Amino acid sequence: MRRLDHIGLLALPGLSFLAVIFALPLLLLLLKSFQIDGQFSLEEYRLFFSDEYNMSVLWRTLRVAALTTLLALVIAYPTAIAMSRANGIWLSIFLVAMVLPMSVGVVVKAFAWSIIFRTRGVLNDLLMSLGITEAPIRMLFTETALIIGAANVFLPFMVLPIYAVLRQMDSRLPEAAASLGATPVFRFVNVTLPLSLPGVVAGCAFVFSLAVSMYVIPSLIVGERQQTLSMLTARSFLFLRNEALGATISSILLIIAVSVVLGSSWLANRLGARS
Repeated sequence: MRRLDHIGLLALPGLSFLAVIFALPLLLLLLKSFQIDGQFSLEEYRLFFSDEYNMSVLWRTLRVAALTTLLALVIAYPTAIAMSRANGIWLSIFLVAMVLPMSVGVVVKAFAWSIIFRTRGVLNDLLMSLGITEAPIRMLFTETALIIGAANVFLPFMVLPIYAVLRQMDSRLPEAAASLGATPVFRFVNVTLPLSLPGVVAGCAFVFSLAVSMYVIPSLIVGERQQTLSMLTARSFLFLRNEALGATISSILLIIAVSVVLGSSWLANRLGARS
C-alpha cells in the first residue's frame, strides 16, 4: 500500500500539469456549449442536430474516419506480421520506417500528398506515361484522396500496437496447429487473428480518434469543399465568431473521442479475459 502511495506521489506533478493545461480548458469548453447568456441551455445542441448541413458534416467526418481506419488496418496488419517475424537489420529497417515519419510534421506530409494528387502531379503523370489514362484525373479535393492521405499519415499508430501484440505471441502456437494438420488459413483465422485482436482494437481506436479530429490534412487535401467537424469548429471560432457553436461542435468531437476510447478499452479487456 505504501508503495502505491509513493507511486501516486511521483505521478502527482504530471497529473496536476494535465489537469491545469488539458482538463480544465476542456471543462470550460464543455460548459460553454451548455450556456446561452449565462443560462444553462441545450439550444445549441438542438440547433446543431436540426441543421441538415451540420448533420451532413457529422456523417462525412465519421465516414472518413471509419474508412481511414479500415484502410490503415488493411495495410498495417500484413506489415505488423512481417515486422513480428523479422530479426536483426530487417527489424531495424521496419522500425525506422515506422517511427521516422512520425518525426515529420503533419503539415509537411499532408502538403506532400496534395502535390502527388494534383492534376499535373506525380501520380497523374505516371498514369498518363503508362498509358492507363489519356487525360489527368481529378484526385485532389476528393474524399478518396483525403482517406488515402490520412491513412498514410496515421499508419504507424495502427502498425505499432498490432506489432507489439504479435511480437509477444508464442511462435510455437501456429507451429503446433500446423503439426495437427491445420492449413495456413485455418491457423491465421483461429490462432493468429484472435490473439492479435487487442492490438487491432488499440490501433483502430488510435487511428479513428486521430482521423475524426484531424484538421490540417483535410484543410490541405480537400479544402473548404468538403468540411469536417474540426474544420467547422475552426470556422465557427475564427470566421463566424460564434463561440457557442464552436464549443458545441468541439464537445461533440470530445464525446466521440471519449466514447471510442472507453469502448475500445472495454473491448480490449473482454478480449484479454478470453485469451
